Amino acid sequence: MALLECIEIEPGQPATASVIWLHGLGASGHDFEPIVPELQLTADLPVRFIFPHAPNIPVTVNGGIVMPAWYDILAMDIDRKVDESGVLTSADAVDALIEREIQRGIASNRIIIAGFSQGGAVAYQCALRHPQTLAGLLTLSTYMAMPVTLSDANGQIPVMVSHGTMDPVVAEELGQRAVASLQQMGLSPEYRTYPMEHMVCLEQIREIGKWIRERLTPDA
Repeated sequence: MALLECIEIEPGQPATASVIWLHGLGASGHDFEPIVPELQLTADLPVRFIFPHAPNIPVTVNGGIVMPAWYDILAMDIDRKVDESGVLTSADAVDALIEREIQRGIASNRIIIAGFSQGGAVAYQCALRHPQTLAGLLTLSTYMAMPVTLSDANGQIPVMVSHGTMDPVVAEELGQRAVASLQQMGLSPEYRTYPMEHMVCLEQIREIGKWIRERLTPDA
């Protein structure tokens, strides 16, 4: 499998951790590039940010128009009729990026997987099933598209879920369902909401930055 094309933002000194962040439907890896400085990570925590571009595929609910998508959206009830093979293919592609980070010298437990909307659905599938211990899973305005078997390695993975209370694209109820599924797996996800639609806000980004620092700062 060819590696996904990505935007990469390197820290000022050699990276000791990585965040792989997946964008939403119709967007690109550039979508979340501007948030990196807003996370306010300090220079003593050198984190490489990787923002992959989804492949261009026809999207059924958009009349078959070709656009960047991690998987096809088959119906408007996005949580009921799912392109499971597409989700799994994209999760495999993210697995390949994780493996590349490991080959570059980043330990798996120093890698966070993040995703917004459609990208978050892939992040759930990728991170929870991954056979090596990861540093964390961050999902924004998303849902769990399909069942996933939690790996032994990630049986205690830290998870932060955030959602807009006025989201007209992915209803907050779907975010809550994902949290319930995580809890049924024995995980203890943090769940945070913001008075916004299908988007991100500065308060949320600041809290994500704090969460990333807590996950990746070595113990004193």
